[in-house]
Amino acid sequence: MTTLVIGATGNQGGATARALLAADRPVRALVRDPGAPKARELAAHGAELVTGDLDDRASVESAVAGVTSVFSVAVLSLADAGTSAERDRGLRLVDVARAAGLEQFVHTSVSGAGAFHRSVPGYGTGRWNDHYWDSKAAIDEAVRDAGFAHWTVLRPATFMENLLGWSPMFGDWAADGVFVTSYAADTALSWIAVDDIGAVAAAAIIEPGRLDGQELELAAELLTMTQLAATLTDVLGRPVTAPVLSTEEALARGMAPYMVQAMDHLDAAGQPARPEHAAALGFALTGLRTWATRTLRPGPHQPRSARTSE
Repeated sequence: MTTLVIGATGNQGGATARALLAADRPVRALVRDPGAPKARELAAHGAELVTGDLDDRASVESAVAGVTSVFSVAVLSLADAGTSAERDRGLRLVDVARAAGLEQFVHTSVSGAGAFHRSVPGYGTGRWNDHYWDSKAAIDEAVRDAGFAHWTVLRPATFMENLLGWSPMFGDWAADGVFVTSYAADTALSWIAVDDIGAVAAAAIIEPGRLDGQELELAAELLTMTQLAATLTDVLGRPVTAPVLSTEEALARGMAPYMVQAMDHLDAAGQPARPEHAAALGFALTGLRTWATRTLRPGPHQPRSARTSE
């Protein structure tokens, strides 16, 4: 009953590995460096480490041998942006798992990938980063069409963990209590805690019938940046603001152009993930206030866990 977990030293893979280990389910973690601190921590909690890389088919085949299920997540860096790396790695893993005869495959993608992103005005015109969305959707579709006896695609929304330390989306808001974004005043983001993604993924693996064939949009709460700032003000006991900035103002304050484009896309499209989707399947997800109280209260400069990009 061993599960191969991809990205186990990152956010979503780490949360899934922890949830499986807490349920006494064997975990095999594919890692590039078994001596890295996060890899050693996984091993200390009972995970089996295997050295490999999703770019190396032979190492993926070795990692898959003998497991019964796979948890898959894209493992990317900024250097991979605009390349076929994510799509190639995802499709390679699906192909290896199918060739090995695995019965179960759980993959995590992003809210809105697929038919939703293709319906956004401007798709296919060069206005948006269609490559990003199409790469996500290609892997989702490969999982769905591979013929696994049990498969699930999770589509989580905005990570609450992006509020920890510096992130491309929110910068270092904790330094002066001001968010620099270009979201419209009425744009609401769908929020999800990474541990909840892991809990849902683990449930899909442990109870295959529960989420079989599901493409589940995951969110715990829907909040505008103004509502987010008000919640953080209450939790932290100091002012936090989210001024509504134009694209030009956000760029002038240091926002990366690719991030402004992503925010403009969310203004135009929104995120389809809604709290009721998970609730309908019996999952009680963590609200932003609860997450912030237990995670940020020691002080934004001393977060309890570090943010990663995976």
